Amino acid sequence: MLKKIRAVTAGIVFILCTLLFLDFTGLAAGWFGFLAKIQFLPAVLALNAGIVIALILLTLVFGRLYCSIICPLGIFQDVVARSFSIWRKSHKKFYSWSPEKKWLRYSVLAVFIVLLVTGFTSVAVLVAPYSSFGRIVQNLLSPVWLWGNNLCAWIAEKAGGYAFEHKDVWLKSLPTFVIASVTFVVIFILAARNGRTYCNTICPVGTVLSFFSRFAIFRPVIDTGKCRNCHLCEKNCKASCIDLDNHRIDYSRCVDCFDCIGNCHHGAIKYKPFWKAGKVTETETMKAGKSAETVQPVRKAEVNDKAAAGDNGRRTFISTTALTLGALTMKAQEKKVDGGLAVVLGKKAPVRETPLVPFGALSVKEFYQHCTACQLCVSQCPNGVLRPSSSLEHLMQPEMSYERGWCRVECNRCAQVCPSGPIRKYSIEEKTTMHIGTAKVDLDLCVVNRDGVSCGNCSRHCPAGAIIMVKKDPKDKNSLRIPTVDESRCIGCGACEFLCPSRPYSAIHVNGLSVHRRD
Repeated sequence: MLKKIRAVTAGIVFILCTLLFLDFTGLAAGWFGFLAKIQFLPAVLALNAGIVIALILLTLVFGRLYCSIICPLGIFQDVVARSFSIWRKSHKKFYSWSPEKKWLRYSVLAVFIVLLVTGFTSVAVLVAPYSSFGRIVQNLLSPVWLWGNNLCAWIAEKAGGYAFEHKDVWLKSLPTFVIASVTFVVIFILAARNGRTYCNTICPVGTVLSFFSRFAIFRPVIDTGKCRNCHLCEKNCKASCIDLDNHRIDYSRCVDCFDCIGNCHHGAIKYKPFWKAGKVTETETMKAGKSAETVQPVRKAEVNDKAAAGDNGRRTFISTTALTLGALTMKAQEKKVDGGLAVVLGKKAPVRETPLVPFGALSVKEFYQHCTACQLCVSQCPNGVLRPSSSLEHLMQPEMSYERGWCRVECNRCAQVCPSGPIRKYSIEEKTTMHIGTAKVDLDLCVVNRDGVSCGNCSRHCPAGAIIMVKKDPKDKNSLRIPTVDESRCIGCGACEFLCPSRPYSAIHVNGLSVHRRD
């Protein structure tokens, strides 16, 4: 029963966490966005002491349930391991006990902490579980999801309906895509071959929680009086933490998946308080039917009782993966055509003196120190403004760019979904008082100078009224007007940059402010 409850709970959490990165409507974030905020590392970086303490207490009482039912990457490893369980049993490749690799676990944790403290967060989050899962979903699964949406939109349009909105599918960051792909392959192979290897050797969150799980009140306990030494528990332990020869369980690595309890046919393993885990006397052992003279060898058929159990999940998982990889080989986005004739050239990002980080951040430095690069804000941005950075200094962490849209003043979705606190919540009314950057005009690129035509697009669409059109020649009454920027009023939303007709570079672009300010 415990195994089924755990599996159902984990399945629900996994689906909901995945939908957080796939849903572009904002509904998922509104309903169960809290699942991102209760992840361990985001809670630590957000200085959310309540959630951190709650997770530690959960571990002290019940063991590493966090890794089994809350962490999406941990659940993903279980999905992969389960999908390959039939193959493993058919090839007689079972799990087996292996000693704890302390040197590797603690070395990774030490390096991880040093990187966080010294400000190299973008490097540290390479092994962070929640962030790794977010990057995998955003870069590998999201394109397939969007293409499916576009297919439905095409079908609906042909039928005369508009229930679905067409979405652009494009590669937001090649380095991030490569890192997400490598992470997926590594975790997939480790989980398929050895179950929870990544969780118990590399994951820093798992290592931190292992310090507390050693002292968990409730834990799986082996009853030596009922144990028949069939090794079914050990062979089904994805964490490789059961040493049946010595009737010992390494609770620092046990993730409370309850597979050992579900596979034991003799009721020899129970989940109970540690004070009830006393040794069984010889008399009790004899009553249970176990002695050196009477123990019968376990039949081969008994060891493999569940080897023939069907598992359609494996085929579903493999087919989904194949679709993902196949879809990503296609062209991200076709050239847009204006009126079906002239090709509209795309825009290129300018070289910004200071990176642009979202509204709600206090400063560029503070933002990047707390950002986990989970890319939840990237997936939720309705205007395509946020994308992972390709710079080595802030690799995979989001930055703002305005080639495909601009940050609308009526939107604050990134602040609503950010789990680790670098984007602080703010109201729509407050957004117009925030200044994240200032616009700069390059008159050599302006169509007024270059083509001798009247424009004023930047001024008409500036929500802050920071761009004023002045006469190019003050002495000429009929002179064309060129834009000037009032930096004290500019908020850095990028409407001017995006709507500028100049190609491939806009004649006006936004430079970020190192420290954001408010009116």
